[in-house]
Amino acid sequence: MSMSDSDSSSSSYGAEYKSLKQVSRDRLLHEMLRSAKTGDSKSTWKVLIMDKLTVKIMSHSCKMADITDEGVSLVEDIYKRRQPLPTLDAIYFIQPTRENIIMFLSDMSGRKPLYRKAFVFFSSPIARELVMEIKKDAQVLPRIGALREMNLEYFTIDSQGFITNNERALVELFGDEENNRKAVACLNVMATRIATLFASLREFPFVRFRAAKSLDATTMTTFHDLIPTKLAAGVWDCLMKYKKTIPNFPQTETCELLIIDRTIDQIAPVIHEWTYDAMCRDLLNMEGNKYVHEVPSKTGGPPERKEVLLDDHDPIWLELRHAHIADASERLHEKMTNFISKNKAAQIQHGSRGSGEMSTRDLQKMVQALPQYSEQIDKLSLHVEIAGKINRIIRESGLRELGQLEQDLVFGDAGMKDVIKFFTTNEDTTRENKLRLLMILASIYPEKFEAEKGLNLMKVAKLTDEDAIAINNLRMLGGEPDTKTTSTSSFALKFDMHKVKKKRAARKDRSGEEDTWQLSRFYPIIEELIEKVSKNELSKLDYPCLNDPSPTFHGTTYAVPVTHNPPAHSMRSRRTPTWARPRGSDDGYSSDSVLKHASSDFKKMGQRIFIFIVGGATRSELRICHKLTGKLKREVILGSSSIDDPAQYITKLKMLTAQELSLDDLQI
Repeated sequence: MSMSDSDSSSSSYGAEYKSLKQVSRDRLLHEMLRSAKTGDSKSTWKVLIMDKLTVKIMSHSCKMADITDEGVSLVEDIYKRRQPLPTLDAIYFIQPTRENIIMFLSDMSGRKPLYRKAFVFFSSPIARELVMEIKKDAQVLPRIGALREMNLEYFTIDSQGFITNNERALVELFGDEENNRKAVACLNVMATRIATLFASLREFPFVRFRAAKSLDATTMTTFHDLIPTKLAAGVWDCLMKYKKTIPNFPQTETCELLIIDRTIDQIAPVIHEWTYDAMCRDLLNMEGNKYVHEVPSKTGGPPERKEVLLDDHDPIWLELRHAHIADASERLHEKMTNFISKNKAAQIQHGSRGSGEMSTRDLQKMVQALPQYSEQIDKLSLHVEIAGKINRIIRESGLRELGQLEQDLVFGDAGMKDVIKFFTTNEDTTRENKLRLLMILASIYPEKFEAEKGLNLMKVAKLTDEDAIAINNLRMLGGEPDTKTTSTSSFALKFDMHKVKKKRAARKDRSGEEDTWQLSRFYPIIEELIEKVSKNELSKLDYPCLNDPSPTFHGTTYAVPVTHNPPAHSMRSRRTPTWARPRGSDDGYSSDSVLKHASSDFKKMGQRIFIFIVGGATRSELRICHKLTGKLKREVILGSSSIDDPAQYITKLKMLTAQELSLDDLQI
């Protein structure tokens, strides 16, 4: 019986580079499922038994067909009553909890165990006392084919992103509750899960974190302010154990990890992000990656509802997801036009309609009518429909004007008067959009929300007391909350004054910055942090390192080549907006750029950079990691406790002072 992680090394820069998602998939399919085929295993088919968390881990990395190909005929929930299959072997992929161990022992003990043999894989390290509990069961022990720690307890959300599935992290860590028990438990789970990522990738990072900020020596540091510090310490402890217990785990640093939290940027979660991916999740009612649409019935009846997944298996989605919505729409139109021009039947049909230029919707209908209509065109048609729906919502909701005001506020080109003018001239703006605009204003100018000023703003915007909770709770991400004022009818935004000054500092132009699409000036603060990590320019005072880097680290072959770009400023810099950006420019936003970066030879890149955000990440922050991978020639991987669209973030923010409510109770 092996109690260690697999002996096979998954080192990123070995003979063959594999992405985070590929490594996770290969470990689950080959290291776990396939390994159960060896030894004295006689049964061809096996049963896979998982708990609620591990089934999600598996579904984020593998398809059902992948699992079946590895000899799994049945997938079961460990907590549901199961039919005895004494001729089959079982693979258990479970968390190492006492409840799971009790269920496993119950399955395999007695004269008639449920399965012939059990191959047990734990998602994270198991406590020694639980191992002893298994070993002392004389009936079960001979029936165990493997007992291993997989150390894989995270969800891959794409090739360069993962989450630890701590959906309540923002509430449990930044909430009003005086009892820190839940917060400490949350950080412990998060640290364990982050560490399993490095175990999977065989990476040992330099661990940096945002230091606690105190105004002076007399100010006591709060638990909220110490969150990145505590999490970094937890991850470090896990990594030290891995260095001793996991074969082939690096003994010297191979990458960099920066741990920050949601307080670093309160605007990114609520500002409108204009890329195709972000717009889909912000404006359409998607569940995760699932999009539901109607397709014409093949039998001539009413339209049929069809579910599709927008993920890495869809090449068009992969190409366009980080493109500006205007760029994505143009490219989809070009793809449709190109198809028509290459198809003779389509040309004849096109000619019969006259020589006038056709709309993308006309082209879509024409292509769907062709006998050559294939799965490829089905995908293209789907994205034309989605982009059309998004553009319609943008038009009907007046989002372009709102988006311009949001950007102008962030860059200091608009102020209070402009916001009030917008509210009085755009009364039909949705409640959510008005709330998001006020949250941006409050993040930049908290003093505008003191006492009566905040109430008056809420009245002008015609927002409710419940909406006021979200704005008032921003104080809890901006500094020490004023616990005396928690009423929904008044405001007491008290932010760290150093932070306020920094936010409102004049933003200088980035000389030589390429033109971008209009409404693309905004970028998350993590962009500049990652650039500084890459250039070794991160302040050691503000972002200390738990392991002292050796002097040769940035002088090795992994060092980042010197670029001619100016060093990043501390705040968001201006970018020149043009709705029709020159097509030839490569800023990481265009789909051509994404494809080019995706096909880069990662083996020639420098060491990986990991950035982890406690309290939820945004789509814009995930996009930035993809963009900077190409720019810095180092793969950048984003991790977070969860990934939230604006509505989810606002709901969680409201819960900071409503601990008795659940996520489902509060809706914006």
